[in-house]
Amino acid sequence: MKIKYELLKTDGKARLGLLHTNHGTVKTPMFMPVGTQATVKTLSPEELLGMNSGVILSNTYHLWLRPGEDIVSKAGGLHKFMNYPGPILTDSGGYQVFSLAKNKKKDIVEEGVHFKSHLDGRKLFLTPELSIQIQNKLDSDIAMSFDECPPASADYEYIKNSVERTLRWAKRGKDVHANPNQSLFGIVQGGAYEDLRRMSAIETVKMNFDGYSIGGVANDDECKEDMYAAIDYSIPYLPEDKPRYLMGVGEPVDLIEGVRRGVDMFDCVLPTRLARHGNAFTRTGKINIKNAKYKEDFTPIEDGCDCYACKHYTRAYIRHLIIAQETFGARLLSIHNIRFLIKMMEEIREAIDNNFFDEYSRNFLEQYQGNKHE
Repeated sequence: MKIKYELLKTDGKARLGLLHTNHGTVKTPMFMPVGTQATVKTLSPEELLGMNSGVILSNTYHLWLRPGEDIVSKAGGLHKFMNYPGPILTDSGGYQVFSLAKNKKKDIVEEGVHFKSHLDGRKLFLTPELSIQIQNKLDSDIAMSFDECPPASADYEYIKNSVERTLRWAKRGKDVHANPNQSLFGIVQGGAYEDLRRMSAIETVKMNFDGYSIGGVANDDECKEDMYAAIDYSIPYLPEDKPRYLMGVGEPVDLIEGVRRGVDMFDCVLPTRLARHGNAFTRTGKINIKNAKYKEDFTPIEDGCDCYACKHYTRAYIRHLIIAQETFGARLLSIHNIRFLIKMMEEIREAIDNNFFDEYSRNFLEQYQGNKHE
């Protein structure tokens, strides 16, 4: 079956809902851990489920290169291949491909994108049709349209042409989508330009996708104001009875601001990337566990946290592991950081359900932004 979104209630623009999928029903708004190569780095599927994970992500580009979509298909699809029983979303590979295309004007053509493999340098060509066909074989619950990802610094004319191409590519991808058990999301682009976001949203919705994503907000040089503006310009034109997904965003502050504006789904590699560099989320901001002041700190990463790392280990021990470059340290911080964001979304859902989202978000932001550990 296709996914089905059920809106339960609202608190302002914040939405509480259920996402019904072939692999279970999950609550929204939600944070989705990223398992780029069919694994969330250093963690097992059982650990993710223990953190109350719902949907997780995998990456079409990486799985296309290795092991290849045919091998995943022969294994029985991505769920069986990686032994994750919950819902899975696959992105289109577009972000990776566009980052690898060196000469944007030459390598991005109407048919698709020319680029070189990051593994061996061989020349590759990815089209909207091929991206969807790969995702059909991966058999994820949700597939993403192949869109052009313009740099945030691009001028109006460049982004306008990019939006128009993304619309043409969205139709081409939808036309070849052939997995009856897989839902397909359209992607709204348009930079920080209100008219382009409006045009992109309206024209994408006309194609009647199963859900809608807001893209182009997670570029490294994107400023927060532009990100929030892009959401504000897009959301009013997206249907209320379908899920809304903000791509590549995982900072706690941005999750709050996204939910405030009506977003249902978020994903980001940030929790595991931060963990590998010794950083942890806490209620009072991020901390760098490598800091010397934690050398003799025998308290948990965060008091009151219900994650495995905080229940069993201290900052001093985890600092030792990170300094010694022991993988277990990154594992423990990854467990904490992912659970932190999932727990935060649980609290947000409860706040929406009880009509105190504004109060919750205000208190969270005051505490999180008011203390700078780093």
